[in-house]
Amino acid sequence: MQANKTALVVRGGWVGHRPVEATELFIPHLKANGYDVRVEESTAVYADGAYMADVDLVLQSVTMSTIERDELCGLRAAVEAGTGFAGWHGGIVDSFRNSNDYLHLVGGQFGCHPGKHPFLHNTGETDNFVPYTVEISEAGKAHPITAGIADFDLVTEQYWVLADSYITVLATTTQKRRDFDPWHREVVHPAVWTREWGLGRIFVATPGHSLDVLQDSSVKTIIERGLLWTSH
Repeated sequence: MQANKTALVVRGGWVGHRPVEATELFIPHLKANGYDVRVEESTAVYADGAYMADVDLVLQSVTMSTIERDELCGLRAAVEAGTGFAGWHGGIVDSFRNSNDYLHLVGGQFGCHPGKHPFLHNTGETDNFVPYTVEISEAGKAHPITAGIADFDLVTEQYWVLADSYITVLATTTQKRRDFDPWHREVVHPAVWTREWGLGRIFVATPGHSLDVLQDSSVKTIIERGLLWTSH
């Protein structure tokens, strides 16, 4: 297929989210759908206004990092002008904790991922893995990203998300209240959402801690559809 669209993949930050391996899972999907894909291991490219003006889609997988002011301004300007911005898990909602303007752009921020009872901890990443259900919302049932996908179960990190009301929630998760938890009732969090920003679209999926989760059939389908829907 002739490439007639441009996708920029920006990856880096905390290696525990496997930014290289994770993004490599979806690059073939982009190429198969006509994208010329450029990969950058730094957010410095965001400051290149001339290049960013021609980007149809930014796929970002950068966790617990920092961003320079000119880079953030370049990203925001591109999205406002119509560039799509998409990602999953900490690669988009736990990227740049130092930047309120970035959080404002994305519309939701990772707060924590409550794990197992402390007595069950084994000092590994699975301490934070819990079983939970991703529930498709009423809006999600009619949206092209999630239409036809049934509620599905995962055993992985369940993100407690701090979000605003200017997002379209396509799926949610419910954080249960367990005997050892300090909160007093169940809490519903957005798990998949979109956001309109100027002429641009934003797509976020919170599942995606590890490669096996990204390869879950429902998660994979949602992300693949989300990338295409978000694109310029």
